[in-house]
Amino acid sequence: MKYDCIRLENQLCFPLYACAKEIVRLYRKPLEALNLTYTQYIVMMVLWEWGDMTEWDLGQKVHLDSGTLAPLLKRLETAGLLSRTRMDGNERKLLLSLTDKGKKLKEKAVEVPKAMHGCIKLPQAELIQLKTLLEKALSNMEEKI
Repeated sequence: MKYDCIRLENQLCFPLYACAKEIVRLYRKPLEALNLTYTQYIVMMVLWEWGDMTEWDLGQKVHLDSGTLAPLLKRLETAGLLSRTRMDGNERKLLLSLTDKGKKLKEKAVEVPKAMHGCIKLPQAELIQLKTLLEKALSNMEEKI
């Protein structure tokens, strides 16, 4: 009884971790066509949706800190998908902008959700409920930070 709290089967975070790891693994094949990792893909999705933004704003949207984001952005810049420019008046702020190549990649990216459809074998209503609960949990965690 004393050690029940540290049994793997009693952990909520473990199935979340394992599912996240499996989802990222399943994304590898469809993302090969874009030559992106999953994390690069979520960064590109934000830029396709929102357009130019600062590195800090992007980090807020994708829940990544500068130490994780900076090398990822450098790789996307090297691949010719985005540009990073210093903002006037604040040398520490970087403005991220998609290049023409990065904008064109959006056309190929619409195939990724199609390829991933059905990878989580749950009814549509449960998928919506799961997403809602995860968003609520994430929001509640952010309030405590």
